[in-house]
Amino acid sequence: MSRFFHTRYANLKPYVPGEQPRERTYVKLNTNESPFPPSPRAVEAARREAERLQLYSDPTAKFLHECFAALIGVDPGEVMATNGSDEILYFAFMAFCGKDRPAVFPDITYGFYPVFANLLGIPYTEIPLRADFTVDVDALCQTPGTVFLANPNAPTGIAIPPREIERILRAHPNDVVVIDEAYVDFGAESCVPLIRQYENLLVTQTFSKSRSMAGARLGFGIAQASLINDLQTIRNSINPYNVNRMTMAAGIGAIEDETYTRKNCEIIVQNREYCTHALQKLGFTVIPSQANFLFVRHPAIGGSALYSALRERGILVRHFDAPRLTDYNRITIGSRAEIDALLAAIQTISEVNI
Repeated sequence: MSRFFHTRYANLKPYVPGEQPRERTYVKLNTNESPFPPSPRAVEAARREAERLQLYSDPTAKFLHECFAALIGVDPGEVMATNGSDEILYFAFMAFCGKDRPAVFPDITYGFYPVFANLLGIPYTEIPLRADFTVDVDALCQTPGTVFLANPNAPTGIAIPPREIERILRAHPNDVVVIDEAYVDFGAESCVPLIRQYENLLVTQTFSKSRSMAGARLGFGIAQASLINDLQTIRNSINPYNVNRMTMAAGIGAIEDETYTRKNCEIIVQNREYCTHALQKLGFTVIPSQANFLFVRHPAIGGSALYSALRERGILVRHFDAPRLTDYNRITIGSRAEIDALLAAIQTISEVNI
């Protein structure tokens, strides 16, 4: 780093995204992208809007807000579009945390939470997951601070039901509870209906996974209007044009083609079950998942060794070096052909290593 970089960031460890290699073509099962292209309506809407890029996007995202609110059954004033759900999470750290109001989240979860906290100088408490990787709801209830909870969690894929979220909400009447539902469309139950009952609930969602728009960057915050207004104050103080014209149009197109999204989600869930059973037959422990990925380990092949062996064979999965995770790999659920390629490669690796 240069001599001009401020010392307050000297120990900052940035988020490390999944590999996006360019040197060869891989079966890419490492970043939880959809195996399906975006809805044709989304693509066509973005194409039309590309002809108007000389104009700023609508800073109020009025039509997008109206469409998304109608889809999920809330009022337009109860949603806010952002540049991916990472942005709404960042805004939440800014709006609802501080030196006198720490953040609280599990120790094994989405890696951006501690990055945001450290970037903003926010103290935080990490609540250890239980031995079976489930969230310790009792400990979250007992720990003061703004709660951030990925549900389903990453990288485990384990979800907890809304009744458990309600326990956390009731235990934190003076704190905001942020439920990150990036993977909710693959079998978990959304907490969006609870915003009517709890003024301290913020739900975040993304179009990156189930709606095949990871490259477009579109996310949402969903909460009572008072919380949304807080977040709008932050957004308008940073970048009021945070969602570009093409992404906004593509998002509306995707919402108007919800049948396409639901069909793709059903196929991914079916492929997840197919992959789960096949891996179990190969001797893997597979953590029960309600996301578009699996978290797996093999008793005879180390996580790092399996990751490297698969990479050599043109298949990318995600490996984490943290002590409790090092034996595991996270595998995105791709198409049936991609899963079969993965399974064939694992079979070959197993024959060599076992």
